[in-house]
Amino acid sequence: MQPFIFATTAQIICESGAASRLATLCRERGASSVMIVTDPGITKLKMLDGVLPGFATEGLKVTVFDQVVADPPEAVVLDAVGQAKAAGADLLVGFGGGSSMDVAKLVALLAHPQCAQSLKDIYGVGNAKGQRLPLIQVPTTAGTGSEVTQISIITTGETTKMGVVSPLLLPDVALLDADLTLGLPPAVTAATGIDAMVHAIESYTSAHKKNPMSDLLGREALRLLCANLDTVVKDGRNREARQAMLLGACLAGQAFANSPVAAVHALAYPLGGHFHIPHGLSNALVLSQVLRFNAPKAAHLYAELAPLVLGDKLVPGSDDSLTEQLIAELEAFSARSGLPTRLRDAGVPEEMLPQLAKDAMLQQRLLVNNPREVSEADALAIYQAAY
Repeated sequence: MQPFIFATTAQIICESGAASRLATLCRERGASSVMIVTDPGITKLKMLDGVLPGFATEGLKVTVFDQVVADPPEAVVLDAVGQAKAAGADLLVGFGGGSSMDVAKLVALLAHPQCAQSLKDIYGVGNAKGQRLPLIQVPTTAGTGSEVTQISIITTGETTKMGVVSPLLLPDVALLDADLTLGLPPAVTAATGIDAMVHAIESYTSAHKKNPMSDLLGREALRLLCANLDTVVKDGRNREARQAMLLGACLAGQAFANSPVAAVHALAYPLGGHFHIPHGLSNALVLSQVLRFNAPKAAHLYAELAPLVLGDKLVPGSDDSLTEQLIAELEAFSARSGLPTRLRDAGVPEEMLPQLAKDAMLQQRLLVNNPREVSEADALAIYQAAY
């Protein structure tokens, strides 16, 4: 066993209805002025209506910043930081999907009264310094795992993204409340669920930081996700299955925060950058072809995961056979959920594939974790196979 470091969110609350206690959790952490970072859809759906009255009860000032968009650009982060400073926020809450939670992480850092860094100073690994404000994350999708990761991804140009990676971004509390996910549409449920599966699979095969704890979490995450995804897609009001999905996504987040993701994510990011395809769907579109590309190096690991994905459908066989069964079942999840299964079905023009391959090569932070080296020609071949 090689040496490893494992870090995660200090406290995880996994309980349906727990969001009703959000204000109390903020007061217990010494807050007097709280900013909730979220998106317009959360406000439109009135998902904060059951949460906000508690702040008056607890005597806390609360400000809602609800301008986060998918693939959030730098301007959104800077706007939120300015509003947090103006409100005198002394605790941040990320409330929503991965984009809202990622923005909240950066606001907690950049809005700290003693922060001397700009957003551009902290891109990359370990460049963020100093302190951050207390941070509570409340996911409303079961996918990104951002509530337990030290990563924030921001759109930096027309089609490019950059990450901030720092232990400072690890939240203080992750609050997993299935009640907040009961109204998710089937397509969003499926795409975010497959995103979480990808986190578990890629962490399990990561080339450099794979470790016993990330393996344990990744396996249990995959078991929970695969056992419940079909149920929540068909019956979105199934609270027990929704809670299992939230926990699965959280465990997968803990896994990949410590044993990082690789080529699936590297090839997914350009799809989001150029065509604004949701991140979970981007992952799903390239997943099977990346796994087939990796199989010569990672089939023995995929074979270990196959029983967790296939359950009673597993047919005993060689590592190669189990790997192909795993891939086929992951493809079937997308098809059963009604998601596009080919790049062409998601509106990607074939003539853009070389540009996507070129852009994927910019994601060396991720590609170095892949079990098999990926060249630009390999990336193009994967996109072509997924087309």
